[in-house]
Amino acid sequence: MENRKVQTSDFYRTDPDLPRRFNDPDCFHGYGVKPTHPLYRTSNQTYGSNKPTVHEMPMQYRGKCHQFSEAMLHHGMYRDNSFNTNTARSRVTVTTETQHRRADIHYLCQRGKESSHESSSKQTHVSSDG
Repeated sequence: MENRKVQTSDFYRTDPDLPRRFNDPDCFHGYGVKPTHPLYRTSNQTYGSNKPTVHEMPMQYRGKCHQFSEAMLHHGMYRDNSFNTNTARSRVTVTTETQHRRADIHYLCQRGKESSHESSSKQTHVSSDG
C-alpha cells in the first residue's frame, strides 16, 4: 500500500496559482504539541490544537496589493516629532507611607550620629577633668 500525501486538489477544484501550503495541509507543524491541564483548557485551545484538513484549506488565493508596505519601506514609519510638554516621572512608584518611613529613618540616623558625637565629646571632657 502506497503512503501518498492527501492534497486539497485531490478533493476540490483549486486555483492553479494556489500556494503549496494551501494544497498540502501536512506542511503545517506544531499542532497539539504543548499539552495543557484539562481544567484550564479553553475551547479555542481545543479547536486550535487540531491540524487543518484538506476540507478546511482555501481553494483559491488572492494576494493583497503591497503598495502600502512598499511606500513604508521607502519613506519609513511615521515619527511624532511634536513638542513634549509632559513632566518627567519616576518609573518606580513609591507609596507615601514608604517615603515617610525613609525620611524618619534618615532623620534618626542623622540624630544618632549627632548624639554619638556629643556623647564622645562629653566623655573626653569627663576624663580630662578627673
